Amino acid sequence: MELSAGIQASLAGRYASALFDLASEAGTVTAVEADLDTLNDALRESAELRALIRNPEVSRDALGRVLEGIGATLNLSQLTRNFLGVLAKNRRVAELPDVIRAFRSIAAAQRGEVTAEVASAHPLTDEQLSTLEQKLRAREGRTVKLKTRVDPDLLGGLVVTIGSKRIDSSIRSRLTTLAQAMKG
Repeated sequence: MELSAGIQASLAGRYASALFDLASEAGTVTAVEADLDTLNDALRESAELRALIRNPEVSRDALGRVLEGIGATLNLSQLTRNFLGVLAKNRRVAELPDVIRAFRSIAAAQRGEVTAEVASAHPLTDEQLSTLEQKLRAREGRTVKLKTRVDPDLLGGLVVTIGSKRIDSSIRSRLTTLAQAMKG
């Protein structure tokens, strides 16, 4: 598997890569990815959990016990629970959100997928999403997973970001370009 240099060089990337290798050997990549999605949702919903993982005053043992309890409550796989224990032991739990992102990138690359972040002024219909996905798949030559968000400031149109490439067809950018041209 070929990883980008950025993922390999980052601390979170090295942890994510190690977790991915272990999950691949065990044949549980999908389960671990689902576990990490569950953890990500818990982090997004709980300000207390976000504060806890960043609190340097919490001992390694205490953090390990808390994470084991969270793992049991969320019904996470044993591999994911063990991984959280390693993060706690090494005082790297604060890196968890970055590890989750890196793991997703590694898993998507392994499946031949690419994620496209789509910003639109209004929610897109299922038909629009399907059409957009087909066009992006044809352009990229691989499976495209859409991640959508609504940005009313765009006024209309779309802004699609795939990796470092950006396709901006928003009305806001067109108006900005027109205003710059008129200034002369």
